Amino acid sequence: MRVHIRTMNSSGGEMPSAREIMTPGAVCVSERETLADAAQKMADLDIGSLPICGEDNRLKGVVTDRDIVVKAIAKGRNPADVPAGDLAEGKPVTIGADDDAAEILRTMGRYQVRRLPVIDGHELIGMVALADVARALPDRPVGDLVDAISKS
Repeated sequence: MRVHIRTMNSSGGEMPSAREIMTPGAVCVSERETLADAAQKMADLDIGSLPICGEDNRLKGVVTDRDIVVKAIAKGRNPADVPAGDLAEGKPVTIGADDDAAEILRTMGRYQVRRLPVIDGHELIGMVALADVARALPDRPVGDLVDAISKS
């Protein structure tokens, strides 16, 4: 059994957890769907990234609108012919549902990402974006993270 100790923020209150600040119900693109399918889902949902889910319902990675442009279109690949799973590289960076906002910021900073899939056990339950954290925390930690991500 995992015990989670919540951290206090600078005003003495508890830091919110990923579960509390995430956008629930993340929509996945299947690893077999094409990048064109992923782009259409992003356009329909007005979002810039989608988790890539495998046949086993496990998270395989995340594809961003920028990935589609830089890793497919710019290399002359037709997004209608490229499976989303082709862009799932390595182990996806995630955050646990009960991890607090400080851990979210540390993880985003360490991996230079602005969005993280939220996992409860092995189940994808939502996505947390830098904007979600910004709304939940005082300005200083978020500003420091934006500076760190923007410098890379």
